[in-house]
Amino acid sequence: MDTLLERAQELASDGERVTAAKLRPVTLASGQTLGLITLDNGEDHTKPNTFGFGSLLALNTAIDQALADDSIAAIAVTGKPFILAAGADLTSIQNGGSDGVRTIAELGHAVFRKLGDGGKPSFGFINGLALGGGLEVALHCTYRTVMDSAPALGLPEVMLGLVPGWGGAYLVPNLLGPDKAVTLILENPLNNGKTLNGEAAYEFGLADAVFSGADFLEQSLLWASAVLAGEIVVHRPEIDRGEGWDAAIKRGEGLVAAKTGGASPAAAKALELIAAARDADRDAGFAAEDDALEAMSQTPELIASLYAFDLVQKRAKRPAGAPDRSLARPVTKVGIVGAGLMASQLALLFVRRLKVPVVLTDLDQQRADKGVAYVHAELDKLLAKGRATQDKTNRLKALVTGSMDQSVAFAGADFVIEAVFEEMSVKKQVFAAVEKVVSPECVLATNTSSLSITEMASELEHPERVVGFHFFNPVAVMPLLEIVKGEQTDDATLATAFATGKGLGKTTILVKDSPSFIVNRLLGRFMGEVAKIADEGTPVPVVDSAFAGVAPMPPYVLLSLVGPAIALHNNETLHRAFPDRFYVSENLRRVVEARKPGFYGADGAIDPEVEALLVQPEAPVVKTAEEVREQTLAALADEARRMLDEGVVAAPEDIDLAMITGAGFSFWNGGLTMLLDITGISEKVTGKRFH
Repeated sequence: MDTLLERAQELASDGERVTAAKLRPVTLASGQTLGLITLDNGEDHTKPNTFGFGSLLALNTAIDQALADDSIAAIAVTGKPFILAAGADLTSIQNGGSDGVRTIAELGHAVFRKLGDGGKPSFGFINGLALGGGLEVALHCTYRTVMDSAPALGLPEVMLGLVPGWGGAYLVPNLLGPDKAVTLILENPLNNGKTLNGEAAYEFGLADAVFSGADFLEQSLLWASAVLAGEIVVHRPEIDRGEGWDAAIKRGEGLVAAKTGGASPAAAKALELIAAARDADRDAGFAAEDDALEAMSQTPELIASLYAFDLVQKRAKRPAGAPDRSLARPVTKVGIVGAGLMASQLALLFVRRLKVPVVLTDLDQQRADKGVAYVHAELDKLLAKGRATQDKTNRLKALVTGSMDQSVAFAGADFVIEAVFEEMSVKKQVFAAVEKVVSPECVLATNTSSLSITEMASELEHPERVVGFHFFNPVAVMPLLEIVKGEQTDDATLATAFATGKGLGKTTILVKDSPSFIVNRLLGRFMGEVAKIADEGTPVPVVDSAFAGVAPMPPYVLLSLVGPAIALHNNETLHRAFPDRFYVSENLRRVVEARKPGFYGADGAIDPEVEALLVQPEAPVVKTAEEVREQTLAALADEARRMLDEGVVAAPEDIDLAMITGAGFSFWNGGLTMLLDITGISEKVTGKRFH
């Protein structure tokens, strides 16, 4: 241990934001003394606690002091308000080299396991966000409590090209069973980094008790006192180490194959660690994690993952090309044209995040009232789940109203967004009507997914205040918001749009006014190329099998999710703009005309009625899955290069950020352009790399 500590001290960086570990004695109701360690990096809640070399050394000192103090009967670890820890300081992995990775892996294990092996009962008080090592420090404790409103608990390492390296891969299957380990370590990260909130984490079994945020620490201390006094006995589930373990590993193999197609070494290695945890002791299990973390740190996938992580953590917070934020005008009232599902989802987002009056308008009062009812129902659901108080719910409900009279509804509005039918003439009519009843400074935003902002604003008296505000469905879940600058959009409008997007909690990217913008243009090229290959004779299931580990889901499954009609409309729009590159499938048109929701039936096979609609060529060209993937990626490389040359976005990083946050492309590929570089396709197609 001494040698390990010396190595860690040598590798500790002056630039690390050290998370202090503050130890203080707390007298419990039972009369016993608990050593409470609070993790705090001294920053506000936007910069969570992390574990680098310095932070782990600080925690090690605090634990040693608590273990050495005979007056302390038990130890507890918690965090600064609403945050336990967000895991490892990834700069330790980036900058430490192979020796640094090995050292931080071994150091994390050595420090954390003192909580479980130190000879005193220990408690993890999970008072907020706990990801990766932040959750693992609690898993090492004898007992755990969690705050019901904690926003995110999970082990997301596989999404980043890593494995849970501080005990998670060994402890979770042995604490909760292998099936839950597969869910937490593989399934959730591979589903776009899904996490659990506090209540869900308790139900999952990650915590032994759940308490509300108002007095979480007080309740946790009372609970710990009762446990130490023997008044509460915590029972652990019996783990099936036979057929149940085998079944869990088999399920994991299916998940890894379907989600990664073998393209993620980290996913395969994590599953291997879960399988080995059945028979390994703690020393062997932790040593295997050390080996795995060191091995994963040397893969191209980790480099791509760290690049992607940097995009969503840094570039997303400072959008390239955004005007000075001081130009933004305040938004104190929002108007929404339309009261359908998309408009209602927008209203819910605006009122929850901005907490300003939101007015839905439609052609008649009944439709407007239906939109308001949707928002109220969703707010009631949050109340029922304990994610809002009755008072807060009542206040938010009162802010949402509906009307058919825009002249009254939009009086005093600073921001009006339309969410009506995707047809240029309709949207022009909408804005012409709205312009007559709002102030000249009111921002007019459109949620169009493909139409020209410049043309939409061309007949208005004030075209400079029109901006694209393209959300992705479902609005509450998808992080991306494409902010589209028309030819006459002014800086004050753009600055207001970016400030509003930030207030909504979205990842905002500036986009030049161009057909289908970023994500839909690339997905249009992707789906067009795929449809062309299928129409030429390659079976749809073969086409769909080509993209595991590349796209978030098979293209024809995605088509069902988006809707065939929307996909067709997008490709028709792009075909009109670029007829030489964007293919419109007549087979897709037949599916749309037949009003089929997709190509697959409920049983997962091609719908026989859809299959009967498809026209097969006289001389079919059947490609392998590998050929399908290479041809499609080549088309994407060509399109991405054209978009950069046209100035659609400022840099390849914006394309990748958009594809990660708007289309679910994986971290371990670095989005799109990094994948094209790693595979050599970018140079083969365009003559140069993107990075």
